[in-house]
Amino acid sequence: MKTEKDYLNDLTEIRSLMERSSKFLSLTGFSGILAGVYALAGVYVAYIWIYDSDKSADVLSIFSLGVLILVLALSTAVVLSQKKSAKNGERLWNPVAKRLVMNLAIPLVSGGIFILILFLKDRLELIAPAMLIFYGMALANAGKFTFEEVKFFGIIEILLGLIAAYYTDYGLLFWAIGFGFMHIVYGIYMHWKYER
Repeated sequence: MKTEKDYLNDLTEIRSLMERSSKFLSLTGFSGILAGVYALAGVYVAYIWIYDSDKSADVLSIFSLGVLILVLALSTAVVLSQKKSAKNGERLWNPVAKRLVMNLAIPLVSGGIFILILFLKDRLELIAPAMLIFYGMALANAGKFTFEEVKFFGIIEILLGLIAAYYTDYGLLFWAIGFGFMHIVYGIYMHWKYER
């Protein structure tokens, strides 16, 4: 006959199975830390190009730098998530991962188009705030398909973007805080809470 402790263990296992089937849990804290490091390195290079060099940097160079950082961050996230899912005996690309990506993509693609419009209209001072706001919306939207902390991380990014929209002369600083420092803090927190 089962004891109360056995029933509690059964309920814990059922809850764990349900959570694994409805949430994408292969995100790693280390990928967040590396994304933040890439962003801070990119901010450093952009700062030198914009403020410390004899010639002003062209927008295409800065855009290319941003794309490089994005590719590095996404590649790192995919590789480390693949390793974590393989270690846990799970498939990385499953129905939950597809829903997560779709919920990330809608605000990110919309934001990308909006940022392109800002660029074409020569409203460069609003690009960093828009990036933070749309990225935050994507995280808040996708948070229901992964760790709850992702949603709160997204809300912080939105708030940073709104503040940056007011203080447009400090866009690069807010970009460094949002994409650099906050990713590192988030990654350390996630690693500490879920992976150690």
